Amino acid sequence: MIMNKKNYSKRKPYKGKFTPTEPGKYKGNPRNIIYRSMWERHCMRYFDNNVNVLEWASEEIAIPYVSPLDGDIHRYYPDFWVKVRRGTGHVVWLIEVKPEKQLRPPKQGRRKTKGYLYEIREFGRNSAKWEAAKKYCDKRGWQFNVWTEKTIGLG
Repeated sequence: MIMNKKNYSKRKPYKGKFTPTEPGKYKGNPRNIIYRSMWERHCMRYFDNNVNVLEWASEEIAIPYVSPLDGDIHRYYPDFWVKVRRGTGHVVWLIEVKPEKQLRPPKQGRRKTKGYLYEIREFGRNSAKWEAAKKYCDKRGWQFNVWTEKTIGLG
């Protein structure tokens, strides 16, 4: 099913509040952790239960980016900030969770449908966000990753 504004609004979004078992690991308010997809909830459980995850946060960092749609500066909130134990030190990741198909430009059929045009806009917007996130991370010695259903073992 192609996701566009019209049929997306008819679907019930999979969202809710996450309650960590290790609230001391959460960087932010552990009573206000919201997930917007089953995949995000899966990641939250993983971060909360993994002994190598020292700290984590959900949508706590705002990164400015220029939208290719209107040329204005907007704010991008990556899904996760995660501090992970590596040997005697640690690494920091910014992680975005997206479906695998959103990592590539959409393929055009015989016609330019509304769904196709929506997917093109979203791909352009996401590409701008991710480029800004990569630069943000490079300045701080962090890593930026986009995780998909395959990365998190649900696809």
